Amino acid sequence: MSVSPSAFDLVYDELRARWPESTEDRDIATPYGRTRVHVYGREDGSPLVLLPGGSATGLVWFANAPALGERYRVHAVDLLGDAGRTERRGTPLRGADDLTAWLDALLDGLGLARAHLCGHSYGAWLAVKYALHAPRRVDRLALVDPTQVFGGFRPGYLLRALPTLIGPSEARARAFLSWETAGVDPDETWQRLYALATTVPGRKLVAGRRPRAADLRMPVLVLLGERSRSHHAVKVAETAGRTLSRGEVVLLPGATHHSLPLTAPEQLNERLLDFLDCNA
Repeated sequence: MSVSPSAFDLVYDELRARWPESTEDRDIATPYGRTRVHVYGREDGSPLVLLPGGSATGLVWFANAPALGERYRVHAVDLLGDAGRTERRGTPLRGADDLTAWLDALLDGLGLARAHLCGHSYGAWLAVKYALHAPRRVDRLALVDPTQVFGGFRPGYLLRALPTLIGPSEARARAFLSWETAGVDPDETWQRLYALATTVPGRKLVAGRRPRAADLRMPVLVLLGERSRSHHAVKVAETAGRTLSRGEVVLLPGATHHSLPLTAPEQLNERLLDFLDCNA
């Protein structure tokens, strides 16, 4: 008996169609289950692994992939424990150590001994955790409005997010997204995907302590949304600047936390490519 696709699956496929035609969907076996990775770009390009924020799925990078893929081999990942096409079966997902072990297995499965790593929000927190865990596998590290790395959440942000956390619904997620991205209006298909993702059964986003970002030794780019409501961008910028020994910090005008990486993708792409192209 066939099973009808869920509303989330339908929107997922709709957003997947926004990626370049030559994009390849790969399901990589790991001890934690099969991981969905969207692969695009020049085959001889240096690998660039993209980790999304919670509920965003790897598809959120659709506006960035065309430009990034001109120079790099892009690997956009659906996170373990989140909505998307990544399975969670086999070894239980209990904590942050499991996430770094999962990424070890994922890079092995992709045949990537080293890669550039870029994450947004929760994905940026995970990217820092992994860069500290396996520094020899990360060439350059880019963090897009990272949370729980250089500062905590604003209390008002957590208060606004609370209804979605305790009683997830599409309407509550849309209301929260509308509040945080006011005046920016991110892509409508992605907004539907995000809102429906919060209602997917069985999600388990594990977190942990703030990573010791001061111990990062590779070059790090921090791109912050000037109007982010998740934290105080200026304070985070100051802390990141003091903390990182090889860091570059940039405020993206007009951007909010959840409107990234969709906000002004040309500006984000330009900053990211300038950073990745630098061999110093």
